[in-house]
Amino acid sequence: MTVIQLIIMALAPIATIVAYIYFKDKYEKEPTKLLVISFLLGAIVSVIITTIFYIFFNSFLPLEDKLSVWEQFKQAFFVVGFSEELSKYLIVLLFAQRHKEFNEPFDGIVYAVMVSMGFAATENIMYVLQHGASTALLRAFTAVPAHATFGILMGYFMGMAKFKPNKLFLNLCGLLLAIVFHGAYDFFLFINFIPGIWVGAFVSLALGLFLSRKAIKRHQKGSFFKES
Repeated sequence: MTVIQLIIMALAPIATIVAYIYFKDKYEKEPTKLLVISFLLGAIVSVIITTIFYIFFNSFLPLEDKLSVWEQFKQAFFVVGFSEELSKYLIVLLFAQRHKEFNEPFDGIVYAVMVSMGFAATENIMYVLQHGASTALLRAFTAVPAHATFGILMGYFMGMAKFKPNKLFLNLCGLLLAIVFHGAYDFFLFINFIPGIWVGAFVSLALGLFLSRKAIKRHQKGSFFKES
């Protein structure tokens, strides 16, 4: 399989989720330019920030024993989950949330998912080019939708935060929830030396998808642009 074919396979689930969220924004769609910028910031800037965080946190929390549950817990939540979700959060906070086009709670979901899918696109291309088509197929139903749920859960609270007095608290709730779900998903995969424990990753993903669906519906229902 050619490099171009592998890249297309890597990006296909990304495009599907981006389209899904775009059409779920029923009442007042965001400018295409801002969506593209958010995606590219996720694909480039978020990846760079994450790499810096990885280097920083791994110097303080090195993985000394791969067969230690506690060591893998720290790696999943405090290195990977925290680094990746904080990098996405900062872009939504400092770019999207401040923009005038961010004018209803659902926009938090839209922009957080765009940033998350940008990040996921870069990550997915790297994995797929390294490991091939089977990895592309597996990640299309696991890691990519997982990144989408992290974005939706984060964006749900960041969308509310823009229009509530307790902005800091709600923003941090979004960040924390994304870290918890990301960390849980990775943790169960990292401790695969325990037979059958990987099922926990799919349980956390299923719960994330369930909550994401509810979050989308709730912000749709509360849209400022929904006709009475």
